[in-house]
Amino acid sequence: MRTDEKLDQMEERPTDRARPPQMTRTRLWLFGGTLAVYAAIVVGVLATSWLVTFDWQVMFFRPYKQWPSIHAFLDYFVVLGQRGPTAVAVAAWLGWRCWRQRNLHPLLVLGASLLLLNITVGAAKLGMSRLGPHYATTVGSNEMWLGGDIFPSGHTANAVVTWGVLAYLATTPLRRRTLSVIAALGALGVGMTTVYLGTHWVSDVLLGWAAGLLVLLAMPWLEPGVTWVEDRLMGILLRLWLRLRPDSLRGPLPADALATGLSRQRIAPDGEVLVREAIGAAPRAASRAPDGWPHHPARPHTTRSERTPVTPAGSRRPPHADRVPRTTPLSPASGRGRNTGG
Repeated sequence: MRTDEKLDQMEERPTDRARPPQMTRTRLWLFGGTLAVYAAIVVGVLATSWLVTFDWQVMFFRPYKQWPSIHAFLDYFVVLGQRGPTAVAVAAWLGWRCWRQRNLHPLLVLGASLLLLNITVGAAKLGMSRLGPHYATTVGSNEMWLGGDIFPSGHTANAVVTWGVLAYLATTPLRRRTLSVIAALGALGVGMTTVYLGTHWVSDVLLGWAAGLLVLLAMPWLEPGVTWVEDRLMGILLRLWLRLRPDSLRGPLPADALATGLSRQRIAPDGEVLVREAIGAAPRAASRAPDGWPHHPARPHTTRSERTPVTPAGSRRPPHADRVPRTTPLSPASGRGRNTGG
């Protein structure tokens, strides 16, 4: 098969890239409702409402002393919400998907979501500076602006975003619903585990769930920027690959790797450049054949009647079939020729 035919086939091959979710009206309503819940939790804690009272009641209950048998297991389970290990695990899986799809979209979506999470949650933590249950100073107070960094819960928000990104990038509705349920249960378990261990108030966990959900719901707004960065990075990687492996265009190349503004070369087996065409432009023939090209004579035009006849089976007759001399005409009875010339 010729190199240009391989390139044409690769351009027609569909990619395994799912269409990202759009910012629909339902998604906007969910974002607005979650934002209202986020604001209500913050106001409830700042006003030292019943929410703060409930926080103290759970803290005095000390769940880790009520069920000590599960303490060791939950010490490991809470790692599912720790930013470092979860980011490495999910990035490894999405990196394999990037290799299969020949694009950087999954990893860039993960990076954008974690960046937005760190900015929003980190700003809230530093801005409200709430102390945790183990460092509380005054019974019944909200412990705000005392130098802490636990409001909202980072473990809970990170569990929502990191595992929720897998559902966001799912390629089918069934997978998206399944992964959404799994991510929700995991984030719920991580949040309740932090309350059990006494490292967070209940209101911290509630705000962490809301903060993580807001990041996931806002991801469609970041898609244009993710696509812009992906196009630039793919262009840089393609230029680097062509500089290191200039003969790699003889083999198959992914269709997504052809970035805007680059040129595509079609190369003959002997290394000569056959066609160079810009991406997005219609294919065109080379204006002048380079020196050293084999010059083939033009194929003579033949009419339909001059072509080799085709047998009923579909295969062409041998070229010497019409040149075999016949000395005796065909017998009408038998259909076979009889050679009488001796």
